[in-house]
Amino acid sequence: MLTGLKLSLGVTILFVSFILSAQSAPKATLLALSKKDHTLAIVDPGSLKILGKVPVGEDPHEVIASADGRTAYVSNYGFGTYNTLAVIDLAGQKALTPVDLGPLRGPHGLHFVGGKVWFTAEAAKAIGSYDPATKKVDWILGTGQNRTHMIFVSDDMKRIVTTNVSSGTVSMIEKTEIRPTGPPPGAAPAPNRPPGPARSDWDETVIRVGNGSEGFDVSPDGKEIWVATAQEGTISIIDAAAKKVTETLNANVVGANRLKFTPDGHMVFVSSLRSGGIAVLDAATHKEIKRINVGHGAAGIQMQPDGSRVFVACSPDNYVVVIDLKSLEVTSRIDVGPEPDGLAWSVVQ
Repeated sequence: MLTGLKLSLGVTILFVSFILSAQSAPKATLLALSKKDHTLAIVDPGSLKILGKVPVGEDPHEVIASADGRTAYVSNYGFGTYNTLAVIDLAGQKALTPVDLGPLRGPHGLHFVGGKVWFTAEAAKAIGSYDPATKKVDWILGTGQNRTHMIFVSDDMKRIVTTNVSSGTVSMIEKTEIRPTGPPPGAAPAPNRPPGPARSDWDETVIRVGNGSEGFDVSPDGKEIWVATAQEGTISIIDAAAKKVTETLNANVVGANRLKFTPDGHMVFVSSLRSGGIAVLDAATHKEIKRINVGHGAAGIQMQPDGSRVFVACSPDNYVVVIDLKSLEVTSRIDVGPEPDGLAWSVVQ
């Protein structure tokens, strides 16, 4: 009888411990790449402790998580040398079979929308989407621009924005519906022949912004696109509806690498690999609010979804800094491995 009681008590304790462990496990985690170690660090944003590291292949540059927060995808870039996306099981903290992109070399920018991974392929001058359900690249579109680098895809998947570094341009690519009303041009009319089926196509508008257009972001309301030009140190503001540059800010951000809006859309953060200061601008007045010293240079920027903090990868200094969005002061540093760069959030659904 006593043995049975002890066994029952032990099972209960294990069950309660399991429940408490599950409840205490962070729902959201920060993902941070180390280019030199070729690893992805999974970080608890509360304690800022590393929960685990997973190998991600050669020259990892950008990372994105699936909508359910269970899988991460990493672009293996190599300036066109590589052609794979690393795949990581975040729950199991292990690498899965990478995605072979074939001739789509130099994958870099990533976005996850509509259950698919959208990516740029610099060497192929193209963008595409990979469907994890079918395990196939199911769509490709050439941009005709040099070094198509970063990518944004709208939630309805009808608008794509890319920056093209060497061309100094931004591509706005919009999905259109084509509804044939008769036979194709040159074909003889056919009696009682119904119009062909509707199909979709894509229209590209190329907008000149400045040399070295790389880091960009779309404002939370979708009305503006801010683009940092690394070679000129300026920021081009594009009216998304008019598809044209409405203002160019002399922001002094030479070497700009990434640009991000805060979740409320009130501020814009710009990192530069040539300086140790993060430029913070007022999105309404377009004036600089502050320069935050973070070291000798910075790359990836990731906003905490609740709008309380921003994380910045300081590649030359081998750490990620944490900045409080109220005080605009550096509050912590995280060692995720040498040469950190791409950052992303994983939120388990």
